[in-house]
Amino acid sequence: MVKRVFVSDCEGPISKNDNAFEITSSFVPDGDRLFTVVSRYDDVMAEVVKRPGYKAGDTLKLVLPFLKAYGVTDQEMRDFAADNLVCIPGIRDTLQYVRSLASAFIVSASYEHYLRALCRVLEFPFENTYCTQVSLDRYRLPEKEKGELKKIAERIAQMPVFDITPDTKSLDDLPREDEKTVRELDEIFWKRIETMEIGKMYSEVNPVGGGEKAWAVNDIARKLRVALTDVMYVGDSITDDEAFKLVKSHGGLTVSFNGNQYAVENSEIAVLSENSIVTAIVADVFLRFGKPAALELVENWNRRALERSSVDQSLLNRLFKVYPGRLPKVKTISDQNMETLGKESSRFRNKVRGEAIGRLG
Repeated sequence: MVKRVFVSDCEGPISKNDNAFEITSSFVPDGDRLFTVVSRYDDVMAEVVKRPGYKAGDTLKLVLPFLKAYGVTDQEMRDFAADNLVCIPGIRDTLQYVRSLASAFIVSASYEHYLRALCRVLEFPFENTYCTQVSLDRYRLPEKEKGELKKIAERIAQMPVFDITPDTKSLDDLPREDEKTVRELDEIFWKRIETMEIGKMYSEVNPVGGGEKAWAVNDIARKLRVALTDVMYVGDSITDDEAFKLVKSHGGLTVSFNGNQYAVENSEIAVLSENSIVTAIVADVFLRFGKPAALELVENWNRRALERSSVDQSLLNRLFKVYPGRLPKVKTISDQNMETLGKESSRFRNKVRGEAIGRLG
């Protein structure tokens, strides 16, 4: 059998959490609003401005000084992750099954504290993960900076939450108020916080999003001596774009699991499911028979065709037990259905993960 590899993002395909959003919401006053504003700024920096050295997912380093200012410690991050972990139903069985067929990896922008908690619960080897390495405890924060950061956090939480559209090609395409917000955030992050002592976080912490996820996929393939055409990548958001593009361009299989518009636009298969059993089924066929067989399975996604397929019987039994009636939606993505499917998947994502998390990039 050809050696193939399974790689998945974490938050979305594996868990329902957005750990960075949740921890910011819990420890920083109006932290939910602050994180949402910074997340939208992240979208603008990564997709519109394309700021040199900036990548999707760098929200996770931009909020770190605020967590430090409000006294968050590494132990609190570990405890919070363990206490608030919510997994996609069936994911433990899915990962165990996938690992019985091939090597499996998790590539995530999430903080290491969260990935360690997740791996313990799922009995997944932490050494098979790529995530954002950071220790809040090792950074010193002068009292003067702490006070200033708290004032900045309060100011950001008062800013309007703005959106970008596919037609937003430059800052000039934004409404004047939104452009003003972006420029004020530029000033805050790159002229005020970055010049503080705590600002060294911005140069030292490297979230695993955007190009870093693509690098991780390449690193996995190189270490295992597997061609990218034999990689299946599962993701759900803007931070997966570069990994999707890399795998797709080399003939591998890309799957959006309850993805937003960004994910659907860069994937070949869209899965809308509350249970990870669908991931297991697509992976089963890809890992044993290759991409054409997996695409054919999805093209004929109905109960009768599945019963006649080569899918492992134990997986089919699980699928039909979880979904005794209507099957979850699984579609191949085309230019014709991409926009509609993207909107439908985004709505389903909000339903599964909650509106506040689902609407983040």
